[in-house]
Amino acid sequence: MRIHFIAIGGAAMHNLALAVASKAGYQVTGSDDEIFDPALSHLRDAGLLPDEMGWHPERITSDIDAIILGMHAREDNPELVRARELGLKIYSFPEYLYEQTKDKIRIVVGGSHGKTTTTSMILYVLNRLGIEADYMVGAQIEGFERMVRLSDTAKYAVFEGDEYLTSPLDLRSKFLWYHPHVAILTGIAWDHINVFPTFPEYVDTFRKFVDSFEPNGSFIWYKGDENLRKIAEGARKDITCIPYDAYAGDVEMQVFGKHNMQNLQAAMLACHCIGVAPDDFYREISTFTGASNRLEKICETTDSVAYKDFAHSPSKLKATVNAVRERYPKKKLVACMELHTFSSLMADFLPQYKGCMAEADIACVYFNPKVIEHKRLTPITSDEVRDAFGTKNVEVFTDSEALQAKLRSLNYDNTALLMMSSGTFDGVDVKQFAKELLKV
Repeated sequence: MRIHFIAIGGAAMHNLALAVASKAGYQVTGSDDEIFDPALSHLRDAGLLPDEMGWHPERITSDIDAIILGMHAREDNPELVRARELGLKIYSFPEYLYEQTKDKIRIVVGGSHGKTTTTSMILYVLNRLGIEADYMVGAQIEGFERMVRLSDTAKYAVFEGDEYLTSPLDLRSKFLWYHPHVAILTGIAWDHINVFPTFPEYVDTFRKFVDSFEPNGSFIWYKGDENLRKIAEGARKDITCIPYDAYAGDVEMQVFGKHNMQNLQAAMLACHCIGVAPDDFYREISTFTGASNRLEKICETTDSVAYKDFAHSPSKLKATVNAVRERYPKKKLVACMELHTFSSLMADFLPQYKGCMAEADIACVYFNPKVIEHKRLTPITSDEVRDAFGTKNVEVFTDSEALQAKLRSLNYDNTALLMMSSGTFDGVDVKQFAKELLKV
């Protein structure tokens, strides 16, 4: 079976390529116009790194059994055009995952925030209990070699369900492909304004997700979200709706924050749906330290600590800042975030960030005007960003060196430092930088 990946360098795509290549009888090739670490190293180590960057339609031949198309590719991609001319079977990333797991019991975790952590919690407990599962998750988890696994032996498949677009050829949400037997929705807070220009359109894709469940499915939803309540009330009669709130037991946990306690309870209910006893779940999850880049502790001293987080949307940003404030109420909180995604850099969306960093003592917001130009968005100003956040503690930077200089100028005695971005603050090694600041 010969499989070719167009845009193989993406975080999820390269992990899927590694998973497919590990299956007996599969030959994997791929292409991309740019690939960065860790994908570059992972693909090189597996012998899957393209010989040269770029698109090579001459390599798309009739003996290819399937094309897997990543979101990074455009509809006019030369390899995609050639594949369509040859009539090759073309899968999107989520379509291929479903195809490989359509005979398994599928658990899918969706929502505007907490997807990766909740999925990671489920997989961590199943792994600890020796329950085999295929999976796709958006971060590295302790005890797991990669972020995607496909097998011929697992009874279950656990997917992080993303509401973003499926592919350049399929403008539906990814999670509409998965048809879960058990699903979690953690909450709905407007995101991806470039795809869902109004909040009702955004909510509607989650309603469609619930409509896509397998017959007699289980719908686990956070009961503090009014939009989820309405979706649950309108769900098909064969779907069992299970509301949840934050875990409030007495088992000591390694993770912290209100949202993580909600994520934990949702993960328990999903595991319970496939036969895991709650006591077994809580025993095993007590040693879970979190997923990579999700409130990940990166260094600490006797009186200071630093975390990094993937937070970038308003709901994620506010939840992360508040969680660290609750964890360290007596420490100075220095919070730094990067506006990096399409939505976060759009003037119409900026007001969603109002008050998100209010709990920080010092709040730094960074964006690069060149990224806005590259994404072909309308320029925004530092004043617009500052006004949108709406609190006096916020200082805005458009130069990475100036941001780093500001952070170096601070005293980190009795401090909690929080670095948040889905990017890199333009090339900053966040872990090393935090160690420098805290003098670790």
